[in-house]
Amino acid sequence: MKPVLREIMSAYSAEEVYALFAEEQDSVFLDSAMDIQGMGRYSFIGRDPFLVFTSKDSIVSIRDANGCSAQQGSPFDLLQDLLKKYRTDKVAQYPPLAGGIIGYFSYDMGYLLEKITIESKEDSDVPDCCVGFYDTVLIFDHYEGENYIASTGFPEMDEEKRVCRAIERADELMALLNRASALPLPKQPIPQGEYTTHFTKESYCKMVQKAIDYIGAGDIFQVNLSQRFSAKMTVTPFELYRYLRYSNPAPFASYLNFPEVVVASASPERYLLLKDKLVETRPIKGTRPRGTDKESDDRLREELLSSEKDRAELVMIIDLERNDLGRVCEYGSVRVPDLIRLEEYATVFHLVSTVTGKLPQDKDIINVIMASFPGGSITGAPKVRAMEIIEESEPVKRGIYTGSIGYIDFNGDADLNIVIRTFVIKGKQAYFQVGGGIVADSVPHLEYQETLDKGRALIKALGYEV
Repeated sequence: MKPVLREIMSAYSAEEVYALFAEEQDSVFLDSAMDIQGMGRYSFIGRDPFLVFTSKDSIVSIRDANGCSAQQGSPFDLLQDLLKKYRTDKVAQYPPLAGGIIGYFSYDMGYLLEKITIESKEDSDVPDCCVGFYDTVLIFDHYEGENYIASTGFPEMDEEKRVCRAIERADELMALLNRASALPLPKQPIPQGEYTTHFTKESYCKMVQKAIDYIGAGDIFQVNLSQRFSAKMTVTPFELYRYLRYSNPAPFASYLNFPEVVVASASPERYLLLKDKLVETRPIKGTRPRGTDKESDDRLREELLSSEKDRAELVMIIDLERNDLGRVCEYGSVRVPDLIRLEEYATVFHLVSTVTGKLPQDKDIINVIMASFPGGSITGAPKVRAMEIIEESEPVKRGIYTGSIGYIDFNGDADLNIVIRTFVIKGKQAYFQVGGGIVADSVPHLEYQETLDKGRALIKALGYEV
């Protein structure tokens, strides 16, 4: 059956509606807080999933109305089997995500796909994967100014029972929306103590130089290295997210409130879009900070556009992404419709490319993830050797950072980001990581400065001066 779709009238924004559910366990918000290149049309809210799927290494846990159960196996295979079980028809007139799974895949799931010796230590105690199965979703179409409730009736399998459940769940959610109210503008938090990192400037530059030496020896062409920051929060996680989205809006922002971890993301980067078997990835490479006035802004924009180093970084990753998509897409279908484009964000400029391909009928989004995860822009080239050097160089596991957040529709479509510009929150502690691509002509102290430029919005969101 097709999902029940009901248009709703609301005077409130997606952010104001989500505030109703922000404290609820398993509530999620995929938030197009900025529209750029047509990527900010929809926002989605999910709550009260009928099933939650988590994994750590090869142990998968399922939480549903019957309780919790665990089994051993490939999380990718087990998730793929569940998605085949909960399948809806595609309806041409419907908006995306009329029911589906929402959550994250951590960078560390890449270790299940590639044989890499793990040298960094685990220090966050966060699941590798956490996704909820949302039978009912709120959809906000920012272009048309229309809002919808979509309800699938899952986990019921009998069609008559599914229809009844779909209507009941839509009615239940509709009644809750009457409690929405306007929100004041978010205030910048007041910091408590200093933020910390695993690196000094000297030790980070030393790590970068070692990577440059690997490049000179022919091990790799490029590797993405990062440093992690942490700080105590003085506001609630959702208040922190609100200030982040206000000060640094992004097309792939999100807020996930799972019991094990809260994630607040302002990501500008798309990892994968799958729609009607057409796959798209949009790697980002090349960064400059925004200027303090129009003159410096224009100068930095032109500096990035004319930088041979940054363009070379991006072209390397384009080749890697073409190869990754070529592993699973139809032969000859992989294209680069947009080679290099400059995009403007609140605190930085980026260079971006678009790579596309056509997926065969017998392949789905899980096959694409398994062929391309983690994304090339945040690993390096060649990917496996770059991941080995990341393991050797960075002192702690990346966890959610440089993994992916997004949705997989029960009809098979999907939209997933790259987890950058993101807080991972445990208790009152907020963590974030920033990095950059290292190539042969990288200058260590400039690479260190680039991490600070990228982290500016996150540091500011915690209340610190930048």
